[in-house]
Amino acid sequence: MREPSTAAPAGGWPQVPRRITLRNSLKSARDPIGALNQLLAHYGDTVRLYLGGVRPTVVTRDPALMQHILQKNHRRYHKSDLTHGLVRYLGRGLLTNEGADWLRQRRLIQPGFHRQRLAGLTRLMRAAADEWVAELDALTAASPVAELDVHAAMTRVAFRIVARSVFGDSLSEGQLAQLSDWLTDIQAFYITTIRQPYLRPWHWVRGNYGRHDRLASQLRELVRAAIARHQAAQAAAGPPAPDDLLQMLLDARYEDTGEAMTENQLLDELNILLVAGHETSANALAWALYLLARHPAEQAALVAEIERELPGGRPPEFADLPRLPYALHVVQEAMRLYPPAWIMDRVATEPDEFQGQPIPKGTLFSLYLYGLHHHPALWPDAEVFRPERFAAGAQPPLPAYGYLPFGAGPRLCVGQQFALTELQLVLIQTLRRYQVEPASPAVPIMSPLITLRPGGALPLRFRRRAG
Repeated sequence: MREPSTAAPAGGWPQVPRRITLRNSLKSARDPIGALNQLLAHYGDTVRLYLGGVRPTVVTRDPALMQHILQKNHRRYHKSDLTHGLVRYLGRGLLTNEGADWLRQRRLIQPGFHRQRLAGLTRLMRAAADEWVAELDALTAASPVAELDVHAAMTRVAFRIVARSVFGDSLSEGQLAQLSDWLTDIQAFYITTIRQPYLRPWHWVRGNYGRHDRLASQLRELVRAAIARHQAAQAAAGPPAPDDLLQMLLDARYEDTGEAMTENQLLDELNILLVAGHETSANALAWALYLLARHPAEQAALVAEIERELPGGRPPEFADLPRLPYALHVVQEAMRLYPPAWIMDRVATEPDEFQGQPIPKGTLFSLYLYGLHHHPALWPDAEVFRPERFAAGAQPPLPAYGYLPFGAGPRLCVGQQFALTELQLVLIQTLRRYQVEPASPAVPIMSPLITLRPGGALPLRFRRRAG
């Protein structure tokens, strides 16, 4: 029987005493998912606690409360300063913007991710997947098996896809790697300042804030130079304009003024696209391949579908994907078990109420998506990899607001279909040629930064298939 919190207000959400969260702050910083799982198992689906032992927040895995915040009453909730703090490093793009400015930008950018444009980007995605398979071919030239860190490999693949989709050929492989390293360094530092706020004075003294400010400036200048190269190449070549997202953003005009984005706003949006467009996909691909390696029957089912629907090694086109539902279900189940965005923040901008519980203005919410996706009352055998959960007509049906890998409501990820398309294409092109196997019996640890990535290397073996 769950022990009630002695600090819980009558009829309200239970409160974890501040001394407990402060005492456990180091443990929580090292393993936030384990700490939150333990607290919610003890106190219930929604609990009040002190983030890092300092900041009061309400953590929830309740799907009804998430729907209330993200959809039903979304106008009363904005992203908090936990997300807005990224403006310092990435600028004010779709991820970090709010209100009327966010809506204006969303309407401008949305057409770049329509299905018709995605169909045009499919071959670019497939080309990046084929380059990755060619790397495996080179590694297995002398031996049929190659062992490598799949997360590092998928980071390269996903970054190639998003960078080429955005910039075309305006960034070299070396520049892509540099951008990826800088973005990883910035987010790791930023998360440290959130989870252990009492260390911020030490970071100031050590010059860590200044160092990451310089990284952000270098990142911005590299992107600015890529824009300039793109525009110079277009001016020299003349029409037709390249069919990439950068050109779409350069050509886009606001409905109300007919003007284009300023250069600074364009830089902000491109930084956000690079961050949101590669790390989440890289993580999802790495975890999906890991799960398939651990589950050979599910891997065999996916390969059988590929061979049936794409006989003779025929390359997949965008129009083929609806005939490959199991590939999509594998991706969906991987993102249930390892949601790329594992937690989200919202703050109440005005007073509200949920099921009789008053919500004062300024209340900070941590929407715990990992906990939602693993909730035993929502997902039978919640820890089991079972792609068929997502099949049409599956029983039990998917829980309402129990699966939110791309968020929900008006701020549903603008790149959702882009991500699902690239994830399926990379899996298809990899598995039709290689069998993936575990390299170690050890269960990998998770590293929950802004996104949920493996902690350290994630080694897998790739065995070339016969024929």
